[in-house]
Amino acid sequence: MAAVLPELVSYLEGLPEPHILFDRQYRIMAANAAYRRQFSPQGSVIGRTCHEVSHHFDVPCDQAGESCPLARSRESGQRERVLHLHHTPQGESYVNIELVPLRDARGEQAFFIEKMEPLRVAQGQPAVQGLIGRSEPFRRLLSQVARVGPSRASVLLLGESGTGKELVAQAVHEASPRAAHCLVVVDCASLPETLFESELFGHERGAFTGAGTSRPGLVESASGGTLFLDEVGDIPLPMQVKLLRLLESGTYRRVGSTELRRTDVRVVAATHRDLKAMVADGRFREDLYYRLSAFPIVLPPLRERAGDIALLAQALLERVASRPRMVLSAGALDRLQRHAFPGNVRELRNVLERASLLADELEIGVDEIEAALGADALSVPAPLLGTRAPEPVAVPPQRSLRDVELAVLQERLRSHQGTRAELARQLGISERSLYRKLRALGQHSGS
Repeated sequence: MAAVLPELVSYLEGLPEPHILFDRQYRIMAANAAYRRQFSPQGSVIGRTCHEVSHHFDVPCDQAGESCPLARSRESGQRERVLHLHHTPQGESYVNIELVPLRDARGEQAFFIEKMEPLRVAQGQPAVQGLIGRSEPFRRLLSQVARVGPSRASVLLLGESGTGKELVAQAVHEASPRAAHCLVVVDCASLPETLFESELFGHERGAFTGAGTSRPGLVESASGGTLFLDEVGDIPLPMQVKLLRLLESGTYRRVGSTELRRTDVRVVAATHRDLKAMVADGRFREDLYYRLSAFPIVLPPLRERAGDIALLAQALLERVASRPRMVLSAGALDRLQRHAFPGNVRELRNVLERASLLADELEIGVDEIEAALGADALSVPAPLLGTRAPEPVAVPPQRSLRDVELAVLQERLRSHQGTRAELARQLGISERSLYRKLRALGQHSGS
């Protein structure tokens, strides 16, 4: 191997992130202390190939199903970034790689410096917490998180209910310079319109009935960190303009105050709704949509991540099993992998919890999985619902839009014979939104 300048070795040694220097034949010529601690604490890596140490591959990454940054750099002539799944003494973990080519006196790429930043929020193996997966859709998701995390850009997470939007928001936060500060979650679907502003921005003493003391809002609590707006499509229209002001200027006012306050927050929003359609219908501000969606990320549904079900099932079972050390039989796992999971990871978790309660042994079999899957298809017996066919509810023309919505919901409740989850899917809303509307319906009926 060619000699390496001691000055370059000294420079790499002083860097806090894992770095290696290797040649065109993938042979490692220098590795700093951070790399040795992370990937090879027991032995030397000098002279070994990078793909052997990091992946346990006998051939370069691009010949083993991975994207090789060295091959990409040779083609582009520039630095390259990729996301890889690396072997470590603690198991497999995702690593964000940045490779920089070094040229010799003739201008040819002679050496390469590779920097590795582990993504601690994601695993390629079962784990107690964090994102778990190995499938290609999952890797694309992680790659987007790794790219946007260090920036200040607002992130909009789009996807079906149960796909793990809060976990991805946590991953964006952990990948940012704000990770040492708070991630504050705002459940937009559960906040009544009358309380939304005071919860978000805080209020002064005497601002409204019951406001006996001044109180900071969630925006203030998140200062320096990340504000996660879950189900942002449920934010009332009057509040959207105030949220827009916060995004554009970083300023807000507490309820009952004229003082303009400043905060430093990074906003991550999430929704299962079609915000573009809501903009077209006038139910969501167009300017707010574009402020929130500086960097949109679409979360893949579980049916597109079938290869991840085994990893997810093992990890979830450890969290929800009725007894320790419960496992899935091969047949049970195969049955899970053939299910469409319209409720995504949340549904998988529920199925595993039910199956663990139904199992008499520590091994969960196909019968228990079938019974657990069948529980979602159960409907309320007809005698409990009444045998009369539902009649249309007449709504006088002078009634408000809210009254019309509640009347339609009342009619659907009378005719629906399935679960609340099925009704929410038919109405195109989340279960939380449905229960909020049911509470409103109960209050409305009693008034």
